[in-house]
Amino acid sequence: MQDKIYSNGSNVQLLVFSVSESRGQITVTQTPAVKAVLPGQTVSLNCKTSSNVYSDCYNGQSGGHQCLSWYQQKPGEKPKLMILPGNKLHSGTPSRFSCSGSGSDFTLTISGVQAEDAGDYYCQSLHIINSKCVHTVIQSRTKTSLSQTAQ
Repeated sequence: MQDKIYSNGSNVQLLVFSVSESRGQITVTQTPAVKAVLPGQTVSLNCKTSSNVYSDCYNGQSGGHQCLSWYQQKPGEKPKLMILPGNKLHSGTPSRFSCSGSGSDFTLTISGVQAEDAGDYYCQSLHIINSKCVHTVIQSRTKTSLSQTAQ
């Protein structure tokens, strides 16, 4: 799933619309799909899955965490991991980013959006179905786009 943040000048715009992606028996829905915000504002991006995510992931420090991660992608670049399972910030992720949620409902919050936050945002989850691991796939039709907007 993807959310997109755009940047043009001193404003940040998050473009958001509701989108869903199905991976086997799992559907992921991210809202909003497009969102426009001003610098300094707080924005929340939601990720919902059709079933609970696996709850015993390792995040580099400990296990037993909800298996959901968030990625940011800028034009022409590969997706960049921002949030690890257990709502842990990946190395280099600014502290203004945070994640909350459990089960099948998660939220990425950016407190005090900055111009460099513009881009596409995706959530990715891990599920256990019939004793098999199923990862959801990040795709452009299931993102949230965050961008700057003029004041």
